[in-house]
Amino acid sequence: MKEKLGFLVGVWFLLCGVCVGRFVVEKNSLKVTSPSSLKSVYECAIGNFGVPQYGGTLVGTVYYPKANQKACKGFDDFDVSFKSKPGGLPTFLLVDRGDCFFTLKAWNAQKGGAAAILVADNRNEPLITMDTPEEENADADYLQKITIPSALISKSLGDSIKKSLSSGEMVNINLDWTEALPHPDERVEYEFWTNSNDECGPKCDSQIEFVKNFKGAAQVLERKGYTQFTPHYITWYCPEAFVLSKQCKSQCINHGRYCAPDPEQDFSKGYDGKDVVVQNLRQACFYKVANESGKPWLWWDYVTDFAIRCPMKEKKYNEECANQVIESLGADLKKIQKCIGDPEADEENAILKAEQDAQIGKGSRGDVTILPTLVINSRQYRGKLDKGAVLKAICAGFQETTEPAVCLSEDIETNECLENNGGCWQDKSANITACRDTFRGRVCECPTVQGVKFVGDGYTRCEASGALRCEINNGGCWRKTQNGRTYSACRDDHTNGCKCPPGFKGDGEKTCEDVDECKEKVNCQCAQCKCKNTWGSYECSCGGGLLYMREHDACISKNASVSEFNWGFMWVIILCLGAVGVGGYAVYKYRIRRYMDSEIRAIMAQYMPLDNQGEIPNHVPRGDI
Repeated sequence: MKEKLGFLVGVWFLLCGVCVGRFVVEKNSLKVTSPSSLKSVYECAIGNFGVPQYGGTLVGTVYYPKANQKACKGFDDFDVSFKSKPGGLPTFLLVDRGDCFFTLKAWNAQKGGAAAILVADNRNEPLITMDTPEEENADADYLQKITIPSALISKSLGDSIKKSLSSGEMVNINLDWTEALPHPDERVEYEFWTNSNDECGPKCDSQIEFVKNFKGAAQVLERKGYTQFTPHYITWYCPEAFVLSKQCKSQCINHGRYCAPDPEQDFSKGYDGKDVVVQNLRQACFYKVANESGKPWLWWDYVTDFAIRCPMKEKKYNEECANQVIESLGADLKKIQKCIGDPEADEENAILKAEQDAQIGKGSRGDVTILPTLVINSRQYRGKLDKGAVLKAICAGFQETTEPAVCLSEDIETNECLENNGGCWQDKSANITACRDTFRGRVCECPTVQGVKFVGDGYTRCEASGALRCEINNGGCWRKTQNGRTYSACRDDHTNGCKCPPGFKGDGEKTCEDVDECKEKVNCQCAQCKCKNTWGSYECSCGGGLLYMREHDACISKNASVSEFNWGFMWVIILCLGAVGVGGYAVYKYRIRRYMDSEIRAIMAQYMPLDNQGEIPNHVPRGDI
């Protein structure tokens, strides 16, 4: 008994390292839609069990039982059922706080058919987080079977709802988790605060089971860059005055700096708390080395394999077994061992020191004091540690329209575009819609199809825009094929408009009617012309063997035009060639004659002076006079 008491005192001192921290109560929105006297939006605290509908909403009507108002007993004993009838709203069971665990109230409400449970506080105080019980025997099987969401409401709101119900008024409530988690961008960052201990009862069992089940989804999300995951481990320090005590020596490493409770809560048998701390450190170092090698998702394989191959129950929870798992996964064992360091050294360990610093909350996250704890986008997750529930919460952390395909599967959310196209614009003929399904619901957003951007409000109108707009459903314009001819009203230019082509008239979008050029006297107006209307055009002919010239809207003789044209053209060519030949010959004769005359005169000048050439004086050298 004394040893047990000493253990409890030791744990208390270990917890003092964080007991002055700030625990954040995670909340969601509760909107009362009727009666009018209660219409407003209130805060409620999310329970740390069940499955909150992260990213979604749940509408129901409130029921307050006449008996078993604290829901500490099953409602079968009172012959009461809260299952909603076909066409009716789901039932939110309102119960009072006290006399039994929150989880038992939720379980009894769920068995009775309630869709959610609202627990009214029994005192005027700030909202708290309803947690699972820390039972010593921890044998309550129902803890992992609770699936309905739960919320703690203030005493004043609970009293107001009860008053309205007693007056015969229906109270309708909308539980809204759409903003319970931040969703700023296309990547979700989440942390998992866990423990390598497998001897802590149902909580450890459910934690190990969760890691096994969630491993596949976690690794896919991490490999494709949708998420950034980081594992963490809670440790406490031993107060300096107790460093040399039996409790601290058995529960701590590095001279009391990093501690964990005894797994069996008995110092005389089994593994010690320091064994847990070392294994936690090994898992943290495995993640560090795997992350540095670009494969952080291997952490899930290591933790899963270690839990299977090295359990405490089989006395394999040791370094040798852990190293075998590490080597089987191809991780660098030497780097991991260097990261672990010497647990007996009186010095700080960089990894565990960083873990202790990370326990202290920053911003909206709050301190991490509960194991296990999941933190998504710096907000602590509340609810059952279940693959489907956690995946739904992670999906709620993505910005709308950026969710991976797994978030839009039937198992995770309801596709609102399947019913009435979500109330958005659509073109059934081209199978184009503005409805885009997201995790939080649908958005009406004009799409981009085959590189063509549609523009509009997304609800009543979406029109193709850009250079290729006519390639998609003809740009939403009129188009028709008849008699082997196709005409379109789509204008593939900067105007992005619909205009009937020449030969048609209409709005260009729905109708373009053929213009009868013959009746409108637009063309074919010459005296000999005969007009015949065709679809989209006209045909004009001439009687008496005449040929119709469309450019001049005139009829001319077929023979005359050809004969006159050919001979006239030929005479012009002949005359031109003759003139060029005569001119060329004259120039040629003139230049030959001039050349011959100049040659002859040069030769004769060498032998006798010519009549027009005077005496050529003798050349006298010039000197100075």
